[in-house]
Amino acid sequence: MPLQISERTRALVQQAEKDLREAFSKVDAIAQANTEKVLDAFQTHRVAESYFSGTTGYGYDDIGRDALEEIYAQIFHTEDALVRLQFVNGTHAITCALYGAVKPGETLLYVTGAPYDTIQSVIGLTGDAPGSLKSYGIGYSQVELTDEGKPDLEAISRAVQRPAVKAAVIQRSRGYATRASLSVAEIGAICDAIHSIRRDVAILVDNCYGEFVETTEPTEVGADLVMGSLIKNPGGGLAPMGGYLVGRHDLVESAAMRLTVPGIGKECGATLGNNRSLYQGLFLAPHVTAQAVKTALFAARMMELLGYDTDPVSTQIRYDIIQMIRFGEPEALKKFCRGIQMGAPVDSYVTPEPWDMPGYDTPVIMAAGAFIQGSSIELSCDGPMREPYAAYLQGGLTYESGKLGIMLAVEALLA
Repeated sequence: MPLQISERTRALVQQAEKDLREAFSKVDAIAQANTEKVLDAFQTHRVAESYFSGTTGYGYDDIGRDALEEIYAQIFHTEDALVRLQFVNGTHAITCALYGAVKPGETLLYVTGAPYDTIQSVIGLTGDAPGSLKSYGIGYSQVELTDEGKPDLEAISRAVQRPAVKAAVIQRSRGYATRASLSVAEIGAICDAIHSIRRDVAILVDNCYGEFVETTEPTEVGADLVMGSLIKNPGGGLAPMGGYLVGRHDLVESAAMRLTVPGIGKECGATLGNNRSLYQGLFLAPHVTAQAVKTALFAARMMELLGYDTDPVSTQIRYDIIQMIRFGEPEALKKFCRGIQMGAPVDSYVTPEPWDMPGYDTPVIMAAGAFIQGSSIELSCDGPMREPYAAYLQGGLTYESGKLGIMLAVEALLA
């Protein structure tokens, strides 16, 4: 039995795809360039079948794991990399990076306004969870964005002059904020502003959702350390879990000591037979990321044709895979998320409801029917139940399946 999609929705699809032809062509060109970069790294490091076997126990002498980290370092143009299944999520990878970059008595500076919700509890801005940066005597400060939602370079330059500031963090993506995501060029401008005043301040970039969306990465424009999740873009939909860090050797090493224990760092960490998925996922990542970007563009154009506000709009250049859609009221947000769930290959029969998601201070509704639990490179959609009642859509392993998910979400809205 075919999916129940009305002729009205199918007509909107034809118009949307016609409007997006040029944008899709540009996305394909970026995927081609990034695929060439990844293939070159695989060939340079002579990837072989023996790299896929993996290890157990302590994970000593895992040649596949070690070579994969060298490949990440080449792709991101860095001294070192840490690519591990032991990271339980992107927040965990970022947290290890933060603890490696600042010590008690020093100050962490966020230069793109407040970080997203779960990092706020890591810092100690919300909640009272033991082990936060605040509980260890690490200070925190932030620089607000301008009224236009852009990084305030003058304010950032003033803030880093304080001697206690030892690390500055840039959050590339919007999180649940309404600001625009940052381009690599904008990140480079922030790095220049900081390093022109103090070279000793480490610049860290939360790169989640942004990998392979452009042909360059933040590490190529001055970032000292970049962090992300393997169940987002770089895992290509195949990595079963994990996170990565790439950057300066000393910062990667310090984060590795936090992930495991001081004195061991990167030496331990079994891969348990998952190396093949990590390699194949990275190889597919430029293409899969392009599929997610196309899905986001398509979602934006379809919703615009229906009269909804989108950010970014369908004619804008993309800097991550996230698409925000403002509904302005709770019921439309719920309907859209339930339609996305209906388009999932897994748990399509489930009806999403708002719930008290750990790490968030307001109920969140989430549609996610993924092969990998929580995978954001697979089509998913979520949003906090608060003004402006916006949906944050991301992912799509294939454009074709992502398109169908959007079509079913439109059907739910029109019903």
